[in-house]
Amino acid sequence: MEHLPPTGDGRSRLELQAVEELLAAQRQRIATYAHTHRPQQRAPGGPAGRPTAPVPDAVSDLLDALPLAALLVRPVLGDDGAIEDFLYLAQNGRARTYAAARVPQDAVAPWNGPVPLFERFPVMERTALPRMLADAHRSRESQGPEAVEWFLPRPEGLPVRLSNEVRVGPCGQDLLVTWEPGHRVRMAKAAQKLVRTCWAEWNLANSSVDPSLGFGYVLGLGREDPVPDLPGIAALVAPDSLPEFYRLLYDVLLRKRRSECEVRLLGPVERFIRMVAEPVRPEGGPVWAVRAVLIDVSDEHRRRAVARASDEEARRQRSRATALAEVADVLRDAVLPRFQGELASYGLDAAAVYRPDSRGSGVGGDWYKARRLPDGRLLVALGDARGHGLDAVTLMAKLRYALAGLAYTGAPVEELTRWLNEVACDDGIESTATAVIARYHPERSMLRWTCAGHPRPVLLRGTRATQLSAPPGGAGLTLGVLSGATYAAAETVLAEGDIILLCSDGLIERRDSDPDRDTARFLDAAEQCARETTPARGHDGLQEYAELLLDRLDGPHCADDATLLALRRVPVV
Repeated sequence: MEHLPPTGDGRSRLELQAVEELLAAQRQRIATYAHTHRPQQRAPGGPAGRPTAPVPDAVSDLLDALPLAALLVRPVLGDDGAIEDFLYLAQNGRARTYAAARVPQDAVAPWNGPVPLFERFPVMERTALPRMLADAHRSRESQGPEAVEWFLPRPEGLPVRLSNEVRVGPCGQDLLVTWEPGHRVRMAKAAQKLVRTCWAEWNLANSSVDPSLGFGYVLGLGREDPVPDLPGIAALVAPDSLPEFYRLLYDVLLRKRRSECEVRLLGPVERFIRMVAEPVRPEGGPVWAVRAVLIDVSDEHRRRAVARASDEEARRQRSRATALAEVADVLRDAVLPRFQGELASYGLDAAAVYRPDSRGSGVGGDWYKARRLPDGRLLVALGDARGHGLDAVTLMAKLRYALAGLAYTGAPVEELTRWLNEVACDDGIESTATAVIARYHPERSMLRWTCAGHPRPVLLRGTRATQLSAPPGGAGLTLGVLSGATYAAAETVLAEGDIILLCSDGLIERRDSDPDRDTARFLDAAEQCARETTPARGHDGLQEYAELLLDRLDGPHCADDATLLALRRVPVV
């Protein structure tokens, strides 16, 4: 008899069952690992012995006053002064609360007083804690925070995995051990809401979850909803996304490698979540936990849906070339400003010329910006987003408007460039761009600028053109290439009549040409145009010069958009 493939609900049940079976098998691997790596229990009453006097009440009160979970530990020294063991002397109320919430009663015997620390917690002896204790005792300096991960075996059931940020500091002749979850901070929650990003770690042995504070917000959970384990996440995933979620778990658990996917979540409001996960496991052991970052990309999906609908409508009404040309005109008018002398009060004339690649779609990634800032200075920038077409324009508009907002923080241009790099990195692997970001200080006639993989500005003084020297350490990396990149700034003081020329690489570079030769060609053209037609005073004169220079350099040999922004220092009106 022929077997028919499962339909709709039946297929979803099979996918959910597959997720459950995959997780159940992984729990079994964890149980096997914990059993084979169970430490040999120390014999009670080892070399540490017992303290001769109880911990003073004042010390206990001080421990209880600490805002963190804390233990008091005493090094036990041999005749030669070497550490032989550590005594677990006392704990505070927060430590007892932590243990009650996370440690099952059958995992460790009730604490009845001082005991050798690693007799009570043998697995902990394999972590960084013994080294931290020894270093703190020897140096009398605080150690950490360091991540300490370990597990508690249980007579029945799966072991308990514990992970914390641990600090050790001297406390008289004893040592104070404190710990806390490393990511529980208020600013982390606010940041996660702003960028709709959260993270969590699912411990597979006991199905516990350590989420970030913004976890429920990103997933659209109610205030009283429990934090879902991995089967709970699978239950939230729409049926058409379950195969992708299963693939991610398979990669992480069995192939032990990083994986990512995008899934659609069920609920009153449709959500799309990008999940990037990695395995957490001891050396040589099974995957013990799944650590993941979850990003709400619902807006991106909705924008894509709107863009697809608009594109389909355009295809029905006119040819693609006509539609893109019309979109290009609108976008250029929206994001590429025109100057009519409005910067004269800051001591600057400004002129700009933009010409798209005539053989392409008419839509490119070049952009520029000249904007007054609340502190009385000017933001000046020119950039080039990777590629052509609407994707390039989308990235161009995103970077341009992001910079406009970031500039209002008053941060220096190095920091603005670094932030803009993070915006590009967060947008995706293909979202790269070059840029020159500058702030003009009219009170000092000084331009302070950074360079991110872009042609450096050119100074035209009279009829001599020179390319400005790179900032200390050289030009910075292209935006979107490497998260965490830093940038340095250069300062250029302008004399009256000096002209700064910012241009995109499409105006300079030629196919199969040497970059130095391309720069020399641009400098020669700038000087020739200045000799032929001295830029007249006012915006119109500078605009005429910019258009003449672009005409001189533009032509069929250009393979990209061409943009030129000219700034001239003039007397303050």
